[in-house]
Amino acid sequence: MNRRDFLKIAAASSMVNLFGFHPGALAFNTGKPDGTSKKLIVILLRGGVDGLNVVAPYGDNRYSSLRPSIALSKSEKAPLLDLDGYFGLHPAMAPLISCWQNKTLAFVHDCGSPDPTRSHFDAQDYMESGVPGQKSVSTGWINRLVGQMPTKHTPLQAISVGPVLPRICSGPTTIATVSRAIAKNKSVMDRPMIASSFEDLYSGLNDDVGRAFAEGVAAHTAINEVMDSPDASMSGKNDEMSREQKVANAGAPTPKAYNKFGMQLSNLFRKDPTVQVAFADFGGWDTHIRQGAGQGQLAQHLAPLAQGLGDLVTGLGPLYKDTTILVMSEFGRTAKENGNGGTDHGHGNVMWLLGGDIPGGKVYGKWGGLASSALHEDRDLPASTDFRTVISAVLGEHMNVSKAGLNTIFPGFSYPGNPFVS
Repeated sequence: MNRRDFLKIAAASSMVNLFGFHPGALAFNTGKPDGTSKKLIVILLRGGVDGLNVVAPYGDNRYSSLRPSIALSKSEKAPLLDLDGYFGLHPAMAPLISCWQNKTLAFVHDCGSPDPTRSHFDAQDYMESGVPGQKSVSTGWINRLVGQMPTKHTPLQAISVGPVLPRICSGPTTIATVSRAIAKNKSVMDRPMIASSFEDLYSGLNDDVGRAFAEGVAAHTAINEVMDSPDASMSGKNDEMSREQKVANAGAPTPKAYNKFGMQLSNLFRKDPTVQVAFADFGGWDTHIRQGAGQGQLAQHLAPLAQGLGDLVTGLGPLYKDTTILVMSEFGRTAKENGNGGTDHGHGNVMWLLGGDIPGGKVYGKWGGLASSALHEDRDLPASTDFRTVISAVLGEHMNVSKAGLNTIFPGFSYPGNPFVS
């Protein structure tokens, strides 16, 4: 290897450090939007959000008896938001009630992974790989999705918000990473003298390094214009966060810490019409203690999440009708509260879906109630609907992925049919 080749390889590998993301992955496309393209935003709530208090079955008399201190009701200080006379929405989710009313928000209850693990690490791994129970799968289902999408692949077709590419996005297909803190934590390329020096070195090169540098500069400039810093509130740390909670979060911020995600994501989608898929994750949902009912630890996380989702819906504007937003968590919580005013690791949960193609205004799923005989191991909601069933319906009906493509995205899984037909 001669000196120039060595310098080219070194320069290309250093682009990640220069710009804070993969070289060549974030050059904005200025072409007109494809009117047939659909959008998908996936949000993972790490730690196991309590679906029984997100969409609460207050019409079941066992609900309040199982949860004497954390059950939601219409009469408490922060009353639940009635959905259909049986289920009610947590009051902190108020920013999304208009989506329920205009039928672009739906839920699938008793939904989750068929694998019975209550380990955060394993359950998140299976939900991200899309192959529950199989640890040998090295790629994530979003990466496999991007490889199967019928539209032409572009540098910004899929983005992951965060400092590193998560398991769900890993694989051979390029997925761009966008830092949550680009505007605050400037890279070395934001220093005028250094930027000028690199411009002199690489701007005239008509090769892979030159093209990567040019794309990186363009992307860096565009991203800085779009992204405001969401991290002003991330400097403080919760001293009471347990080691288990930190593990459960897997480095993901809480919704309060990253409270501008809705505006940032919608800006990115509007800025470049070729963006089709985005992923973001949030931690803080492992509520073993002081979970609270209408107020408390769960409410403190749900409120900024719901507000961010509301901002995302508003910010997308006309794009919302072509977008599906999917919110999921690795497992739910126990039906019965524990002795610390919280809930422990469970099994089935509730998935949230928003968007123009969603037949909303309804709680779907094979809901069996809260009687002991209906619970999984007499303690948790069952996973009566496989999470892959819901995602497959979205990918097939919304993203126009073929049946063969679904088989590649979720190998070994037989799609039983659309869960939104009932």
